[in-house]
Amino acid sequence: MEKNSVSPAVIAVSGKKNSGKTTLIEALIPLLAEAGVKVAVVKHHGHRFEGAIPDTPATDTYRFFQSGAYATAIFDDELFGAVVRKTVTESDLIAQFADAGLILLEGFKYADWPKLLLVRDDPASYDANAGNVLAVVTNTDLGGRLPENTPVFGADDRQGIAELILALI
Repeated sequence: MEKNSVSPAVIAVSGKKNSGKTTLIEALIPLLAEAGVKVAVVKHHGHRFEGAIPDTPATDTYRFFQSGAYATAIFDDELFGAVVRKTVTESDLIAQFADAGLILLEGFKYADWPKLLLVRDDPASYDANAGNVLAVVTNTDLGGRLPENTPVFGADDRQGIAELILALI
């Protein structure tokens, strides 16, 4: 991936379930923010979206949505959240964060987005079909199965991974 001249840059953090995607993203956000990058995150939920603001049971917005509202939203002086009955793609959501410097996608292993591919514990879980892999983040020996020149980071090398991202955006 060449250095991105368009904002926001988009990088997927991909891997099997429980491979550490959320943990890695949580660790990278403060490092990237400290470097002056405004980071947004888009997560694909494999099931029906429930349980997050403003879709939290016993709240007014939840009750409005459950009663059939097309959309509900809540905001204060600093934050807002919305739940809308509409089919969207990650590209639709990316467009909502045009003022971000970087958007991290959680998941999207087979999408065309450049990605950090997480491989935990089981070298056989490395998926050569993931495509557009910027680097592999792993805690196991992959036995030379990676394409030549693919950077490999230890699962705890958050600073090294952040530096790679910063060099690319």
